Amino acid sequence: MPPKKKARVSKRNAGSGKDDDREPVSPALKKRKAATSGGKTDESSASSGSPQYSRWLMKSEPESRFENGIDVKFGIEDLKALPDQTSCWDGVRNYQARNFMRQMKEGQLAFFYHSNCKEPGIAGIMKIVKEAYVDHTQFDRKDVHYDATSKPDDPKWSMVDVQYQRMMKRFLPLSELKKYHLQHRAKGGPLKDMALFTRARLSVQPLTTEEFDFIRSLEDKEPLSSSYK
Repeated sequence: MPPKKKARVSKRNAGSGKDDDREPVSPALKKRKAATSGGKTDESSASSGSPQYSRWLMKSEPESRFENGIDVKFGIEDLKALPDQTSCWDGVRNYQARNFMRQMKEGQLAFFYHSNCKEPGIAGIMKIVKEAYVDHTQFDRKDVHYDATSKPDDPKWSMVDVQYQRMMKRFLPLSELKKYHLQHRAKGGPLKDMALFTRARLSVQPLTTEEFDFIRSLEDKEPLSSSYK
């Protein structure tokens, strides 16, 4: 996110598997990803025939964790405290997550998701205020997200600008979302295919309008009891 923080994107999502923004692009990885993208590698942008989304979930770490001497902490309170409550969303080093950011349009909404922390979950809502442009951190040798293989005349990585909108009326923990996901998977419902559980590694995830609206409606409901199945 902000240049002084250097890095802010989560590296793993506690409780739902690892989030791997910087996964190495090995030949085996390229082959595996190509098998699910019509023969194209992750280095290509999303194809014109891929689904287009207008709602998102974006993960970041709200608790201090040092990488190469730099604290990668960036929670929703940090975004809220910035000038204009706005920051770039830098450091994404996963092609699919990058491609989702390249689909984002100004004015679209995203959930701010706290990951790699004691209680992961959705903390608030932010808005996309600048569409995808070149992520400067890929060229900064001092940044934890420096990528020596990316060239200024052919940059690999993009970022967007986001602006804080509001906190959720109540924090929506991963544990509660998972209960709804399992219920909807068994009986039908909007969260049955939610990327948070089907593509848990991604730090930038698409949401359908139905998923976004259902999750937002949970703010006004009592949390599911611990005995709920």
